[in-house]
Amino acid sequence: MRAVVLAVALLAAPAAPPLVSAPLPGRPAEVVAALTRTTAGLEASIDDWQSGLRPGGVAPRVVILWALHQQRLFLALTYDQELGRRAWPLLGREARETLAARRRLVSLTPPTRLPPSAFRTGPAAPAASLQRWYREAERRFGVDWEVLAAVNFVESGFGRLRSASSAGAQGPMQVLPATWRVYGLGGNVHDPHDAILGAANYLRASGAARDLRRALYAYNHSTRYVDAVVRFAAQMRRDERSYFAYHSWQVFIKTPNGPRRITGP
Repeated sequence: MRAVVLAVALLAAPAAPPLVSAPLPGRPAEVVAALTRTTAGLEASIDDWQSGLRPGGVAPRVVILWALHQQRLFLALTYDQELGRRAWPLLGREARETLAARRRLVSLTPPTRLPPSAFRTGPAAPAASLQRWYREAERRFGVDWEVLAAVNFVESGFGRLRSASSAGAQGPMQVLPATWRVYGLGGNVHDPHDAILGAANYLRASGAARDLRRALYAYNHSTRYVDAVVRFAAQMRRDERSYFAYHSWQVFIKTPNGPRRITGP
């Protein structure tokens, strides 16, 4: 059945991404087919972007629109548990891994009744710049760049969400002030380059080289958080296009009425 869904989806792949508010299908097979088409379109647009004159800079609008539609489909599968349960057997491995990670993160966050204006947001640093800083931190502290990217993604949507956490963690890597004073290397917790280096320094000190999951648990005391970060990092390690796709995802807040987008087009 999954092979049939994939074949139909690829044959019907659209030439352009759906509109921002395009309606989503409601049946499991239709959602999986739409996700397959969307991911194919997103990966093709990422390939075009990365083969261009300025790869890794500000994402083209076509990438942003494909990524947003992909994210909306994953959110539908995450928040509608019955839809997600019925669609699961039809999904490929990569889609299952992303969905599993999303489910773990959503389960950690209670719905907020705050208005969108209560959240500080801004643009993410360019994908190429962030990747360069992750690799710098990897060389210096021995923490894989994909792990640092996954932490950055989970904690703040690559710096798009700029509010402090309820515990007081700050910056694109969401580090507590006391931790930053010890491991921040004298940098600015709100600067993405400094934040990435400081987070890598803390993860190394927490034993990332010996036991990554234990180090991530020291970073955020939740096994579901650890599992999500490890899954996202593995996705980026398998296919670097996943990094550029996740980098183009937007920030949604969890409300009593479902997810609500607060960044992006």
